[in-house]
Amino acid sequence: MQVDFYHLTAQPIERVLPQIAEKVVATGGRLLIVDADETRRDRIDRFLWEYSREGFLPHAVAGTGDDAAQPVLIAPDTRAGNAARHVALADGRWRDEALGFDRAFLFFDEERVGDARAAWKGLAATDAVQRRYWKQNEAGRWEQAA
Repeated sequence: MQVDFYHLTAQPIERVLPQIAEKVVATGGRLLIVDADETRRDRIDRFLWEYSREGFLPHAVAGTGDDAAQPVLIAPDTRAGNAARHVALADGRWRDEALGFDRAFLFFDEERVGDARAAWKGLAATDAVQRRYWKQNEAGRWEQAA
C-alpha cells in the first residue's frame, strides 16, 4: 500500500483536497475523507460544492444520505460506508486503520509536523508500505521531497 504525506505550507486543506479527490474519482476510485472535527468536515463539504464552476464532484457527509452511492464520502472515522479504497486523513492525524486501504493521503500543517514525523518513522518498519513525502513549493505546486 502507498502512504502519501502532504505537508501543507502554501494552501489550506480545502484548496488541496478537491484536486486529490478529482484524481481518485477520475480513475474510477472512491475516496473516504476523514476528519474528527465536525466544523472542518462541514467546511470541507461546503468547499467541495463551491471549489469549481466548471465541474462537479459528487460527495456527501456520512450519515446524510446513501453513503454507499457516494464516490467521495466525508466522515469522522475510517469506516468507509462508500467502500472506498483510498482514504484522505484531512485532520493531520495518522490512524493505523488507514493501512486497510490501498492508498492513504495524510495532510498536515505546521501544527501537526511532529505527528507526521512520528507516523513516517512508525511506517518505516512496515514492509508493505511505500511512503512518499510531498511539500508545496513557493508557487504552491507539489514537489516530492522523499
